[in-house]
Amino acid sequence: MGEFFDAEQGGPLRLELRSIDGSDFTLLRQIAFRSDHYAECFVVPADLRRFTTDLASVPELFTWLVPRTGDFLPAAVLHDALVRPGAFLGPDTDRDGRPFARPEADRIFREAMIGLGTGRVRAWLMWSAVTLTTMWHSGKTWTRAVLIGLLGTVTVLGVLATLDFFNVIDLVPWMGGPDTPWWQKVLGGAAGAIVIPAVLALSWGRFRAAGVIIGIALALLLHVTIALAVLLVVYRVVERLVSGPANPEGVRTQDKIEAQRTAHGEPRHTD
Repeated sequence: MGEFFDAEQGGPLRLELRSIDGSDFTLLRQIAFRSDHYAECFVVPADLRRFTTDLASVPELFTWLVPRTGDFLPAAVLHDALVRPGAFLGPDTDRDGRPFARPEADRIFREAMIGLGTGRVRAWLMWSAVTLTTMWHSGKTWTRAVLIGLLGTVTVLGVLATLDFFNVIDLVPWMGGPDTPWWQKVLGGAAGAIVIPAVLALSWGRFRAAGVIIGIALALLLHVTIALAVLLVVYRVVERLVSGPANPEGVRTQDKIEAQRTAHGEPRHTD
C-alpha cells in the first residue's frame, strides 16, 4: 500500500507544519511517499511559494463521521500537493503513461490512507468524497450532470420515502402501502437506499465505485445529515448574535479586536 518517509534523511516520516492563518499550513520539512505502483517517489516540498495545505477538507457538517485530522493527515497533505500543478516532485505521468491528473491523485490518496492504517471504510469514503470534487472540476457537462443527478435523485427519493413511511403520501412502491407494518417499510427503505444508488452510479462510468459509496451513504445518512444541518444553522445564528459577525476565515472580529485593544492597554468597550 505504499509508505511515507522522511525525504531529507530517509527515516520515518516527520510531518512538521507551520500555521499561516489557522486554516492553511505550510510544511517545515518536506515529506515523501513511495507508492507500490511507481518506481519514482512523490515528494512534497517545504516551500511556501509552491505549496500550502488546508489539511483534510471536510465540510463542517460531516466532521462527526470524518474528522479533519487523524492518522490519514499525511495522505491529505500529499493529496493537496498532487492535485496542484507544480506543487510536488515526482512522476509526471500515471501508471498508464497518461499525464498525471486528479483521478490518479485521488487513487494515491486512498492507497496512502490505507498504508497509514486508516480504516478501509473511512479511506474509501474519503476517496469517494474527493472524487466528487474531481468530477466537478472536470468541467464536462455530462460528468457534472450525472453527479448532480445521482445526488439530487437520492435526496428527493429519500424525502419521499420518509413521508411514505409516516403515511403522509403513498407514492414510493418499495415502501409498501398504508397498511404495511413499520418494520417492512424500514426493510423496503433500506433496500431502496442500496439498490437505487447502485443502479444510478452506473452512469458515472469509471467513477461508478465512488457513486455507489456516496449514493448509499447519502441515502442511509440523509436524516442524520438533515438533523445536523438544522443544528448547525441554529448554532451559527446563536453564535452570530452572541459573538458578532465573522470574517471570511471564520474569525469573530469583534472579540479579536477587543482582545487586541486589551493587550495594548486600551480601555475595553462596554455595551
